[in-house]
Amino acid sequence: MTPADQALLAHLPDLAFGVLLVLCRVSGAVMVLPGFGETEVPVVLRVGLAAGITVLIYPAVASLMPPADGPGLRAFALVGAELGCGLLLGWLARLMALSLPIAGQIISTMIGLSSVLQPDPALGSQTTGVSRVLALAAPVLVLSSGLYALPIGALAGSYRLFPPGTLFSAADAAQSVAAATEECFALALRLAAPLVLADIIWQAMLGLLARLVPSLQVYSLSLPGQVLGGLLLVALLIEPILSAWMQAMQSSFPTLPSL
Repeated sequence: MTPADQALLAHLPDLAFGVLLVLCRVSGAVMVLPGFGETEVPVVLRVGLAAGITVLIYPAVASLMPPADGPGLRAFALVGAELGCGLLLGWLARLMALSLPIAGQIISTMIGLSSVLQPDPALGSQTTGVSRVLALAAPVLVLSSGLYALPIGALAGSYRLFPPGTLFSAADAAQSVAAATEECFALALRLAAPLVLADIIWQAMLGLLARLVPSLQVYSLSLPGQVLGGLLLVALLIEPILSAWMQAMQSSFPTLPSL
């Protein structure tokens, strides 16, 4: 056995441990990243994606990997920290992407397709047809437009901000999640704003009509018009809504924690 072979064998434990740590962080992110972490994506495909991304990232961060020697509890702590870091980064990206189906839920409520008093038995109490369509559109847009590269780039850059073996601050993590949640709901409301404004005007007109003609069954007469008019507005505005969402994602994904 040559000296080179002996050096390689001596380095194998550190190499395997480093690859394991990178795989843990990447797997945690892939489980929840928009486009990759959808329930419709087969588990085998997600495993393959995590392994492929690990192979691409590891050479760039190999120098940051801690040695494999040490107590067993330290290894478990490192694995847990890497999984938590990956889950945090992936969840921050998913919170931003969730603004599109949330906007769909708001739109459904505005046009009369959903109600807190009358849940949809087919789609679930918190899901509507418009929301489901937009929830399916989000991963399609992320994957087809190349937006998925931004969170993956942030994942690779996170090793400079959170080196392996370094726990992120719980306060900073909570602040990041709170800020992402705030931005998610704000963006969802901005996307649904035309429908919200139209519904406010519609309800004001119905209120005026009910005062002028008290005996008129306003709700029964207005609901078909509200639904049909709302669906027409959705058809007219769906392209600008998707375009605005993609532009927001292009601005939001680069703000993920990384260097």
